[in-house]
Amino acid sequence: MQRFRTFSERTGEPGEEADSTDRNARRRAGMLFRVRQVRNPMAGMPGLALRFAVVGGGGVVVNTVVLFVLYHWAGLPLLAASSIAVEIAVVHNYLLNDRWTFAVATPSLGRFIKFNISVLGGLGVNVLIVWSLARTGTHLLLANGLGIAAAFAVNFASSTGWVWGRRSR
Repeated sequence: MQRFRTFSERTGEPGEEADSTDRNARRRAGMLFRVRQVRNPMAGMPGLALRFAVVGGGGVVVNTVVLFVLYHWAGLPLLAASSIAVEIAVVHNYLLNDRWTFAVATPSLGRFIKFNISVLGGLGVNVLIVWSLARTGTHLLLANGLGIAAAFAVNFASSTGWVWGRRSR
C-alpha cells in the first residue's frame, strides 16, 4: 500500500523525510531529468569561439576609446597613443579570456606573454592579407574584413592550442 506523500516530499523541499521508495523514485526521475537537460549553447568549441569573439569585440571598444582619449584629450602623438591603446586592449582581452572564455582561476605571466605573441601573429596575418588583397584590386573594406576573419582564426587557434592549451594550465 502506498502512503500519501506530503508537498515537501513531492517537490524535494525540506520537510518530512521520504521513505526509501520515494527516494528511489526521485533518484530515477533525477537520472531521467539529467538525460533530458538542454545542452548549454555556450559549451564546447562553438561556445568557446563565441566567448572569444565577444571578448575581442570588447577589446575593439576599449582600443577605440583609449586611442581617442590619448590622442585627442591627452595630446599624445598618434603612434604612441595607438600603441598604448592596443596594449591596453590586449590586457583587457587577456584578462577576460583568462577568466571567462577559458575559465582559469588566476592569471599567469607566462600565458600573458604567449597571448601577446599570439595577438602579434594575428596582426601580422591581418596586415599581410589586407595589403595583398588591396594591391590586387580588392575593395579595402572587403580586404579588411577578410584580414580580420583570418586574424581571428589565427588568434583563436593559437589561444586554444598554445596559450590556454592543456599544457599551459
